[in-house]
Amino acid sequence: MRILQHHVDFIEYLPIEKEIAAAEKAEKNLVRLEDIVVLFTAVEEGDTESLAKSAIEQVKESLKELKASKILIYPYAHLSSNLAKPSEALEIIKKMEQFAREAGLEVYRAPFGWNKQFHLKIKAHPLAEQLKIFKPEEVKEEVSQSLQQEEKVKSEWYILTPEGELIDAQNFDYTGHENLKKFFNYEFAKVRGVSTIPPHVKLMKSLELVDYEPGSDPGNFRFLPKGRLVKSLLEQWITQKVIKHGAMEVETPIMYDYEHPALKEYLNRFPARQYTLESAKKKFFLRFAACFGQFLTMAASTISYKDLPMKVFELTRYSFRLEKAGELVGLRRLRAFTMPDMHTFCRDLETAKQEFFNQFKLGIEVLNDLELSIDDYEVAIRFTKDFWKDNKDFVLSLVKLINKPVLIEMWSFRYAYFDPKFEFNFIDSMDKASALTTVQIDHENAKRFGIEYVDEDGKRKNPYILHCSPSGSLERCIYAMLEKAYMKLQKGENPTLPLWLCPTQLRLCPVNQDYIEYCEELAKKFEEFNIRVDIDDRNERIEKKVRDAEVEWIPYILVIGRKEKETGMFNVRKRAAKTIEQNMSFEEIVKEISEATKGKPFKDLSLPKKLSKRPVFIG
Repeated sequence: MRILQHHVDFIEYLPIEKEIAAAEKAEKNLVRLEDIVVLFTAVEEGDTESLAKSAIEQVKESLKELKASKILIYPYAHLSSNLAKPSEALEIIKKMEQFAREAGLEVYRAPFGWNKQFHLKIKAHPLAEQLKIFKPEEVKEEVSQSLQQEEKVKSEWYILTPEGELIDAQNFDYTGHENLKKFFNYEFAKVRGVSTIPPHVKLMKSLELVDYEPGSDPGNFRFLPKGRLVKSLLEQWITQKVIKHGAMEVETPIMYDYEHPALKEYLNRFPARQYTLESAKKKFFLRFAACFGQFLTMAASTISYKDLPMKVFELTRYSFRLEKAGELVGLRRLRAFTMPDMHTFCRDLETAKQEFFNQFKLGIEVLNDLELSIDDYEVAIRFTKDFWKDNKDFVLSLVKLINKPVLIEMWSFRYAYFDPKFEFNFIDSMDKASALTTVQIDHENAKRFGIEYVDEDGKRKNPYILHCSPSGSLERCIYAMLEKAYMKLQKGENPTLPLWLCPTQLRLCPVNQDYIEYCEELAKKFEEFNIRVDIDDRNERIEKKVRDAEVEWIPYILVIGRKEKETGMFNVRKRAAKTIEQNMSFEEIVKEISEATKGKPFKDLSLPKKLSKRPVFIG
């Protein structure tokens, strides 16, 4: 069952015509209800009476926060593609109405099976819109103690300014910091689902980068040749970046024994849901990060205080988290993803704080490579009251680095293994926030896994551990870049990807078939300088070739005809600048592209160079 819950000032609906034969009897009269919670409800196959009762009980709990007691149950099939039979769905809807009345709620119900016209005004508060997913009870998931504890922890929300002012987040003046306000609203409401398709999903498909994989579990994707190229470049880039930062790269298994004492205890301290499986009558879980393998590796190693701080890194292909189905959103929230995961082992808390500071700077640098500037994301720093009391100056030093107000979440107690934690959160076109860079200081797992170093006094001691993902998952990086591109489009700018990540960096468009051979010679020359180039050899008008290149976001477009072949000078269409630069030489073009991609990894395009030879992956 899926319920899209809206707290509204009013809703008006008018039954227009019956959509199905099993539609209820109804009058074609306009109905208006005010100050009410609307439950747009899709009943799915397998939903039961007990599930309907559980759904109403949870809705009633949410109404306490909204200070509301009036609901409208509005049948709304558009939320699911796995609908129950109409007769079964109507029975469940009626049971919901019954249970709601028995629970003391004032209940209204829109007619089932009708095409209805509606108009509503949603209230302006963070909890006004919520997507709720309810599953039959027989589906049981493993929920860690940490997730259960997270439900109990009390959070206080503040904004901390670079000047050191700590202001209640609900009283802060967000003028000039509109994205920070959106971020706070998102965090405070804790509503992770969405009711419409995010723009980046349409873009990832129209650009033939990524598509859904219906043959797999939801939240798993197929990466098409262009998307695989982009992801592969990101994998090389972040690995190079972290190794230059001083990390040692390792590789560890993706599957671990669920009953391993240290692993099982850690599972219960990590706030995430796991995939579990059985093999040879033993229970295993799929990793959700590189922690397990790296910790077991370091527990078996001999470490001296002279080795610290020490960094170990793995790019996990893949990590798995059993996210709730209603929270799966394109590349923003997945169940299988590629996570750059670095762990830093530190001698003491002061060293850990210094590394935390350094990795905060590393995150800024990393996101800048993706053309995500400080203005494109908001910072959250989370810690316990005790950490704040002892480390105010340290926290403020981080805020001064970013030089803008940040969101503070202050916990009543440490519900997981870490304290503190920071994230850089991208705010997308739907006002949803997604963590990219994140770092945590781990107080528990060295002891739990038996990781020790020999100090200068000869005694064995447990280090502090920093968990760092310098960029966040690589899929989420693609999501953020596509969402930023969409927002640029909304402002009238040309959407782009960073040049070093563009599958085709330069396209040659011959005016007719006579110049294809020259284009092939020219392409080989560009390729010698590590520039990805292709040729639009289709028998199309030149205007269509240019237009199609624009639709594909090709950064550099060269129209090739007699003049270009004779003079070796080119008029270059530059997408980012929205200009056509006249009479550029081959050397000038190469220099401009090479300088813009300097220091970034390069891979050849794994598609036919000629467009006429390429299949269509997404129709």
